[in-house]
Amino acid sequence: MENENSLLERVSKLIKENRRLKEQIENCNNTIDDLTEKNETLELKGVVNKSGNIKHYKMVTVLIVEFFGFSTIANKNNSTKFIDELDNIYFNLKKISKKHNVEKIRTIGDVYMCVGGVPNKNTTNSIDIILAALDMREYIQKIQQIHKEKGEEFWSFKMGIHTGEVTAINNGYFTLKGETVDITSRVKSIAYKGQINISAMTYELVKEYFICEYKNLLPVKYKKNYEVYNVTKIKKAYSVNREGDIPNNIFETKYKLRQLTDLQEIILDKLEKELPKYLFYHNVKHTIDVLTQVELIGVVEGVTDYELLILKTAALFHDIGQIHQSKGHEAISCEYAKKILPQYGYLASEIEAINSIIMATEMPPKPKTLLQKIICDADLDYLGRTDFIPVSDTLYKELKEQNIISDINTWNKMQVSFLESHQYFTNSAKKLRQVNKQEQINRLKGL
Repeated sequence: MENENSLLERVSKLIKENRRLKEQIENCNNTIDDLTEKNETLELKGVVNKSGNIKHYKMVTVLIVEFFGFSTIANKNNSTKFIDELDNIYFNLKKISKKHNVEKIRTIGDVYMCVGGVPNKNTTNSIDIILAALDMREYIQKIQQIHKEKGEEFWSFKMGIHTGEVTAINNGYFTLKGETVDITSRVKSIAYKGQINISAMTYELVKEYFICEYKNLLPVKYKKNYEVYNVTKIKKAYSVNREGDIPNNIFETKYKLRQLTDLQEIILDKLEKELPKYLFYHNVKHTIDVLTQVELIGVVEGVTDYELLILKTAALFHDIGQIHQSKGHEAISCEYAKKILPQYGYLASEIEAINSIIMATEMPPKPKTLLQKIICDADLDYLGRTDFIPVSDTLYKELKEQNIISDINTWNKMQVSFLESHQYFTNSAKKLRQVNKQEQINRLKGL
């Protein structure tokens, strides 16, 4: 009896300590608010936050998991064991967060918080957070079931998710400030036991992938009411199993196609900064052009979403080797793909397929598969376009700068020879570009 009383006393002290810490955190948050306002004012005056530890994010997704029912259980069971188990649960929730590219936010007590889209901005953060929440729910429910089979009570939990903008402060750990955190907390507050509530903002971003049931309206001060939904599972078409907690290949493809926009931004920025200035033709504009054309030709040729993903990724990387050298740049581009793509979840077999497509663009092109034929036609699409002359002029300027070609007349003769021997490989390109290409030959011969 004495031992039980000492445990209850310990629990009571812990609860009081948590309250005291929460008050300290609230005071710290108020201080951070003041500092943030001062920092923003200084930035407006041209004073930069040199430490870089305060950043504004336009679109992140926040998840708050709240555990409750602790006091009741503490009065009935071995409180030390439950406190230790809560620590273990937080440890495993952090592992789940990391698995889904989600950042844990420093919290104390009976609340776990994490965010997607910090510190690395991305367009998939709303999906990442939902997948993390589903995994967390499954994990916690398994723990609950173990205690239930032993005849023991255990904490209940509920979750809230919202997408919006935040200010993130990084002092070795992340702290979030802004209305988004407050709304997430309110969305969580109206969830029932074991539920995952999401705001209308998050719902619009994830409704294609997950089953979401309308719950009710959440009043927001000075604004219109927010619609709140309850996420139950992944849609049947995108899930491996009936439980709807494991994404299938279709889901993965759609996810990677969305993720490709993030990768595209990074690669195009790298090309913009690092490509030699004498590349007037093989520049960022050319890569964007090929990206656009592979999608256009690919859709007309009837490729699948998965094939389109592989094709567009190859188009994005096909000229990155030009950063180092023009001759043999395709092989260098493949090395970039091998290094970067695993970070975005691409399998070894997918990278191999992507690299075979890149190598097919090596001159003279000799494509074998449909996807190789598509990228070769996209790479030389300008030959049959109305802007052929201005585009070819940039290539002439590029070659002349490298002392590969000497004068415009020699260049025009080379173009006539190349155009007469060149052929488009896909039916789509033949229909769209072959006629115009013949016109280009006639124009060049006139010159």
